[in-house]
Amino acid sequence: MSFRESQLTATLLTSIVAAVFGSLQIGYHTGNVNAPARIIEEFFNVTWRSRHNQSMPDHSLTFLWSLSVSIKDFGALLGSLGVKGLADSFGRRNAILIVNALSIVGAGLMFASKATQSFEVLIVGRLIFGLFCGLVMSLNPLYIQGVSPTDLRGAFATLNQVSFASGILLGMVVGLETVLGTEKHWAMMLSLSLIPATLQYLTLPFCPESPRYLFINRGKEREAEAALQRLRGRRDKVIHELEEMKEEAAHSETGVTVREFLMKRRYRQPIILVLIINLGSQLSGFNAIINYSTKMFSKSRFEEAKYLTIGVGAVNVAFTIVAFFLVERAGRRKLLLTGFLSLAACNLLMTITDAILPFVPDIRNVQVLVVFFLISAYEVGPGPISWFIAAELFDQSARPIAMAFTSMLNWGGKFLLALLFPPLLKFCGPYVYLLFMTMAIVAFTYTMIRLPETKGRTFDDIAAEFRGAEGIPLHNKTSFNTFT
Repeated sequence: MSFRESQLTATLLTSIVAAVFGSLQIGYHTGNVNAPARIIEEFFNVTWRSRHNQSMPDHSLTFLWSLSVSIKDFGALLGSLGVKGLADSFGRRNAILIVNALSIVGAGLMFASKATQSFEVLIVGRLIFGLFCGLVMSLNPLYIQGVSPTDLRGAFATLNQVSFASGILLGMVVGLETVLGTEKHWAMMLSLSLIPATLQYLTLPFCPESPRYLFINRGKEREAEAALQRLRGRRDKVIHELEEMKEEAAHSETGVTVREFLMKRRYRQPIILVLIINLGSQLSGFNAIINYSTKMFSKSRFEEAKYLTIGVGAVNVAFTIVAFFLVERAGRRKLLLTGFLSLAACNLLMTITDAILPFVPDIRNVQVLVVFFLISAYEVGPGPISWFIAAELFDQSARPIAMAFTSMLNWGGKFLLALLFPPLLKFCGPYVYLLFMTMAIVAFTYTMIRLPETKGRTFDDIAAEFRGAEGIPLHNKTSFNTFT
């Protein structure tokens, strides 16, 4: 269905844009620490020297910097634990507004670290910002999919990744020495995420709550109908969606505990799918390149490695936009399969080019192309889809736990990779990419065998595939059946 046929309303578009201001902030703080790393490390050293009248030992400085970078992902892992409680208690929209305060506090502390001459304040700021990351990257898809029409659900959920990738690129550019990544301005550079955080507070309170949450979780049919009227603008669409929700509510339980989530047979296949897709995505090599591309290009003796890193950021944004246009045409399944297969091929090529680089220095140009292809393969499928597929595979009552699980897998994978990639690279050399290749092949195989297509299907129709595991008749016999 085209965008015009879907009758986009100003309220719907405002709601989506207001929500993705959160992922823009996360992307910004993912991309802005690479270029000014040396300058911020020097700040750590100067602070230490002023306290102890001696320079910080090199190993301590390396550890402190690694901790400063990776603590955001660790905070996100902890933040994931609060998704269900916030989403179910306060609603999807209000939960996003509540956690936005963590972003403001975190950015404020990062900014204050220079004035207070305290690297501890910077580290605590990144930890608090990490809590925000873990919460908002799950709350956003919950809210976006709750307000979106079925035929645009995947495209709008992909906008979350477009915003995230745009934030990474923006952070990379602003962090350059020629922009704000300087000794004088680095603290101000770290505070710029306060702008989208403020914009979110100025827009999101005027957007409606998720009608699904109001109707299925709270039983407020009249309020859900009013929210749908604002979002769709057309009475026939409102009536149709309310009927859909009634059908979904009939098959949903009032609440699902973590124990029930893990034990129920209907959730077993979706849990394994979310696990494999997310681990395949996080351990595909993408995060290693995003975190260490400047060092990688420097090792290949490129003089302006940081500008090639910005090229990586630009390719990243370009292909999230491609995914936005493809996800409702090609479908989730096809894009995931294409992405995982391409990632496996790219990682094999990374091993080959890295292994022969010392003997054939000119192969470095091919390596840059392989890096760009790997980034594009990730963003066309596994990158954006891994974040929202859980919201489509689970029913309304289990969805917040599923999104918390997704967030834990994503941020846990990022944290482990940030911590383990440098020693793995030292131990395995170029063959480290074969580990990523293996993970991509496992994800490709399991996705091909088990994942049903979710494009253009109602939440209840998708959930019916998995209710088939409990002997409940499938609603849609003609669709791809997971269990045949």
